[in-house]
Amino acid sequence: MIERENPDQEETIKELCLCNGLSYEMVGQEGSDTSKLEMFFSGYPRIVGLSLFPSLTSLTIVAQDIKEISGLEICLQLKELWIAECCLEKIEGLQECKNLEKLYLYYNKISKIENLEKLLKLEVLWLNHNAIKNIEGLQTLKNLNDLNLAGNLISIIGRCLDSNEQLERLNLSGNQICSFKDLTNLTRLHHLKDLCLNDPQYKTNPVCLLYNYSTHVLYHLPCLQRLDTFDVSAKPIKELADTTAMKKIMYYNMRIKTIQRHLNEDLEKLNDRKCKLQKLPEARIKLFSFVKKNLERELAELKGCGKGHNERSNNNKVTELEKSKNCETVTEEPSLQQKILTKLNALHERVTFWNKKLDEIEAVYQTEVKQKKKSHGLLIPFLLIELETVGNIHFEEGTQSDDWFNSCYELLLSRFCTWDFRTFGITGVKVKRVIKVNNRILRLKFENKLQKFLDNEDMHDSESYRNLLECLFYVSDPEVTVKKKHLLQILEKGFKDSETSKLPFRKEAVILANSLSICDCPRIQFLQQKYKDEKENSFEHELFRHGILLITKVFLGQSVQAREQDSISQANYPMVNSVFIPRKYLLNSVVQQRDCGCNFRQCKWFVFDHDFVLPEYIVEFEYITVVKAQSLFSSFNNVILEDSKKNSEGSVLSQDLKFDEEVIKMEPRIKPRPRLISLDDKTIFSLAKTNIYSHIVYNLEYLDASHNHVITLEGFRGLMKLKHLDLSWNQLKKSGAEINVLRKHTTSLLTLDIRHNPWQKSSLLSHSSTAEERPRILSIWPSAKILTQMSKLGPHSHLNGNWYLKITALNLDGQHLFEITNLEKLENLKWASFNNNNLTKMEGLESCVNLEELTLDGNCISKIEGISKLTKLTRLSLNNNLLTGLEKHTFDNIFHLHSLSLENNKITSLSGLQKAFTLIELYISNNYVAINQEIYNLKGLCNLVILDMYGNVIVWNQENYRLFVIFHLPELKALDGISIEPPETECAKDLFGGRLTSDMIAERQGHSNFTQMQELNWTSSSIRTVDLIPVDQFRNVCNVNLQNNNLTSFSGLIYLPNVKVLCLNYNHIESIMPRLKPQTHLTSRQLLYQKVSSSGYGQQGTSKINRDTMSNENLPPIMHSLEVLHLGYNGISNLIQLQLNRLINLKFLFLQGNEISQVEGLDNLVVLQELVVDHNRIRAFNDSAFAKPSSLLALHLEENRLRELSKLQSLVKLEKLFLGYNKIQDMAELEKLDGISSLRELTVYGNPICRKMLHRHMLIFRLPNLQMLDGIPVNSDDRAKAEFHFSELQAKKNSLIPVTNSRMDGGSFGQVKAPPIKITNVIVPGGFSHYLEADFTLTPEVEDKKYKDAGSLTNNPRSIHAEIAFQQLRGINLSPSLLSHQNMASPTAQMYQNNQDEGRIPGSHFPKANQM
Repeated sequence: MIERENPDQEETIKELCLCNGLSYEMVGQEGSDTSKLEMFFSGYPRIVGLSLFPSLTSLTIVAQDIKEISGLEICLQLKELWIAECCLEKIEGLQECKNLEKLYLYYNKISKIENLEKLLKLEVLWLNHNAIKNIEGLQTLKNLNDLNLAGNLISIIGRCLDSNEQLERLNLSGNQICSFKDLTNLTRLHHLKDLCLNDPQYKTNPVCLLYNYSTHVLYHLPCLQRLDTFDVSAKPIKELADTTAMKKIMYYNMRIKTIQRHLNEDLEKLNDRKCKLQKLPEARIKLFSFVKKNLERELAELKGCGKGHNERSNNNKVTELEKSKNCETVTEEPSLQQKILTKLNALHERVTFWNKKLDEIEAVYQTEVKQKKKSHGLLIPFLLIELETVGNIHFEEGTQSDDWFNSCYELLLSRFCTWDFRTFGITGVKVKRVIKVNNRILRLKFENKLQKFLDNEDMHDSESYRNLLECLFYVSDPEVTVKKKHLLQILEKGFKDSETSKLPFRKEAVILANSLSICDCPRIQFLQQKYKDEKENSFEHELFRHGILLITKVFLGQSVQAREQDSISQANYPMVNSVFIPRKYLLNSVVQQRDCGCNFRQCKWFVFDHDFVLPEYIVEFEYITVVKAQSLFSSFNNVILEDSKKNSEGSVLSQDLKFDEEVIKMEPRIKPRPRLISLDDKTIFSLAKTNIYSHIVYNLEYLDASHNHVITLEGFRGLMKLKHLDLSWNQLKKSGAEINVLRKHTTSLLTLDIRHNPWQKSSLLSHSSTAEERPRILSIWPSAKILTQMSKLGPHSHLNGNWYLKITALNLDGQHLFEITNLEKLENLKWASFNNNNLTKMEGLESCVNLEELTLDGNCISKIEGISKLTKLTRLSLNNNLLTGLEKHTFDNIFHLHSLSLENNKITSLSGLQKAFTLIELYISNNYVAINQEIYNLKGLCNLVILDMYGNVIVWNQENYRLFVIFHLPELKALDGISIEPPETECAKDLFGGRLTSDMIAERQGHSNFTQMQELNWTSSSIRTVDLIPVDQFRNVCNVNLQNNNLTSFSGLIYLPNVKVLCLNYNHIESIMPRLKPQTHLTSRQLLYQKVSSSGYGQQGTSKINRDTMSNENLPPIMHSLEVLHLGYNGISNLIQLQLNRLINLKFLFLQGNEISQVEGLDNLVVLQELVVDHNRIRAFNDSAFAKPSSLLALHLEENRLRELSKLQSLVKLEKLFLGYNKIQDMAELEKLDGISSLRELTVYGNPICRKMLHRHMLIFRLPNLQMLDGIPVNSDDRAKAEFHFSELQAKKNSLIPVTNSRMDGGSFGQVKAPPIKITNVIVPGGFSHYLEADFTLTPEVEDKKYKDAGSLTNNPRSIHAEIAFQQLRGINLSPSLLSHQNMASPTAQMYQNNQDEGRIPGSHFPKANQM
């Protein structure tokens, strides 16, 4: 029954019933079995009347004015509860609803997650759009799979969700999460499939605005199906994220390795320098110690002359006569002992002096080592932060070319006042390094906060507030200044999370200053106070010399000067953003008379809002002090080093060395005793004088040390005969270390009892992990190390009998292992690390076939072996071992190897890496790789993107080493820790792209034995220069083919001694010799004349031809063995510039297809037999063309522009002349060939003269030895017809035209004046008549144009145009074989017959010399 005491409650229940379609009266009388109730918008101000609904499982209350949850204690069956868009401020009243599965409390005013511990069945929890700041109170909700916390004030995720392992959907949009590192906490939610951090319905999280946000999330959460409402289940999306992450890990791994290497190099240099500086003091100490020992021995013998007589009598080396002499010396010279003591004191003083020098050198060394480590110590954490934040925090080291570097330098100098530091002996400051901090996370916070502040101010004042941006120095706590962790926290998270200081006001405000003295003087004072008791062992000025300064960008906002009576806090200054205190009011400020006004400008600032302070620059600086800095490389130490080599007068240590000599020469001078050359029993007993204790220990065989408190066996020495040892019931803990001691010093031990000691359990389980997958974190450390460190309880706590099958990671670093054994059962081992042990062999891993990562750094391994079955291996590291080489087939079966690190070994060859095709990273720095050919072993590794060869001999031996490697490995992205930029790639191509080197030939041949080579064939390879070294190894090369390249000269070919045939067709040859560098000393007019001879400038009295001729006549001959030279299609225009006169033994010269206009510069080629200049621009021959007697037998002049044939008469031995396709029009030009009586073959087709069809009879008639004309043999019938034709023609001339002054026989046909004759009938050999018609004029050149460019060249040395003309004329097809049969090519030139397809023009080939 409904109680009627409260009418308001009754009305509320009526409204509830009405809204849900229920009868109020029926419910009041009988109750209701309704399981679902809903109330929207109004009418239900508080939760009442639910006792009437005992079966209620779902309650929905939306948009009501409910301020608290109450009245649900009786709803024991409630499974779903909605109280949304109400006014709830607290979660309460749900403790009894233990069956609740879904809880929706969105759009309320809840500020804390609480009172949910008992809702163990809860699966869905929506708390979006509240005022929650922290994720908490969810630890017991093991079944929670849907959590919505969007639209709150959450800034940190932390580990608060670790216990909610079943979580599948999580919405954190619209919060203040800003850290990538914080998002990695979600990797422990293995069932998470749907994550929202940037839901379009809410404001975005700051982290979503960072670079690579999606990539970072998808890499760390590979099981996600949806991200920010987008489907990301596609495999390519995940692969892209993985690839990007892997690239970044590789890149930062490379950079960190480079920094570590540079640090080790610097430390090694310091150590070498220290050793060199210590040589002189050590040598002096050694000398004085030796003299001192002799004196002490002598003194002891003097003092015990009588007493020790009997003891010395047993020494057979001391005679009775010597003993008596010693006693007499003591009695005769009682002052001898005093002299010895005096000299001993002097020696002691000198030893003390030099020991002090050693201590000083060691102290400076330790100081510099500490500074080096400190300087490098920040760089690696910086890179790790960059990696973890995927580049959103980036550190950039500045140089003097950067404006911001110079600005920081000037800022520091402007805020340094010498007056403030003079009490510390500081006179100046210099900047050593400036690092720019690009923290996108903090910058976004800073800009958003500043924009909000400006939005709240008047528009007129916004610009004035922007002017309040200032650069100030961070004032750190002196006690934490040197702590790297504190600085890294500030740079990564800002100043909010860095309150570790004891300074007052530190939590209230960030303390800053505009003066270096205010910022750094407290540190100097703190260090001086700390080390004031250690002045004797420390250099006081070195304590504070080096410092680190953090420059911040600050928005001061509304700022006031601090009041003396009020402490600095936001409560005392509620309306301001910052407070400042001038220096003169600071407590530690000393009021002195100053020469500058800095005291009034220097202030200390207190900024209350941490987000208004943005760290921007880190400055490493060094103070310049009155006392000069100590350094191992100082000029003073340089002098010491020189003094150790030569003791010169007036040097720095000359006075001390004089003192040394004086002490050595002091009386008495003791003659040193003979040195021992062996240690036999007799000698040892004579020296030890039968020391009983040592004798007993040496022979000890049984030792019982049980029931003691022995904690270590260090110092357990000399018991080599010990056979039985009892160490039970002691306190020994470190089994590995103790066993190694016994192993080394008790080699005869038979029984050992070490029971009942508190041994530390160092089993396999304590160094292993059972994680099935590598943790998805951005880290460069080995997986085995990461996993074993992440193991909380250790795998042994819950493993059964087959525990070894579950082990996947094993980390046995630094365990003093001598061999790897007993791993046969670890079949599922994936990641293993055995760094810093004593391993000498790679063994015991054959059964670990699933191994993916193996690290063996810091051992004594000399050979890579035993990994042939590890086919899944992806990473292998063997740094700091004793490897000398890589076996040829070591990596043949490892098809997934991505990373190989072999730094600091003794490797000389890389041939074993030729088949490591999957390799992406190769670190092989500081080895002994020396020759260029080793780089060729890596050319097949197409996936290699990171290579580190720093510190190998090749780096210094190979000129332009870096460009050489970049050229030969074009896929590389980084070399020796430095990224490869596009300009470097282009420069490498320019430098090495056109070079034919011995290494390239060796790479193609597979060996470097060039002495057996006879042919060199390297076509179509864009070669620009030839550099074959050593030349002597190519002495047997006689045939060279470099057709279709980019050569401009013969380059290094001129040094090959026995080359007979050289083919350089289709290049750009300008001269035999390489072009000289530009003549910078010439005037502009002379340079212009060199380019344009017609300009007239620069001619110094002689013509260009004459000057070239004069310069070439005196050049010495070269390439004495060269007989055949092909220079076709090179664009040659000037033969004199080509310097062919130097090839004095040349027999065959091919110059077809060039731009030659004059035949010149060939005078010295006295043995030249065949010259081919077809397809050029020759119009006529000058006087010098064939002026000297010549041995020329064949001359090819087809396809030129010849109109006259003068100057050929001197070619008295010429047998073959090819003149086809020129411009010869006058029959008189052909008559000039009469003087060449030896001519046996001639072509003139394609010339205008051929149109008259009379040239053939005339040439046959006038050249009696002619055997071939225009490709057609001349037989007796042809000669008879020619004679008949000329006799008939002569008869007609005599009858029709009077001829005067003409010879009857053999007269010039060109002098006959005859009217034009129309040919109506021509008698030609059979088979030709069907081509001819009644009114016929033969014009072969019309037909020639049709076929000018058609077809391919045959083996006939003449052009294809001749064959076309012959076929048209004769009506038959002449096969190439027929033509070649009729005109046999010379054997020397035929060697290139098969290379015709390599030319630039299809069908081109080497022109052939005809057989004589």
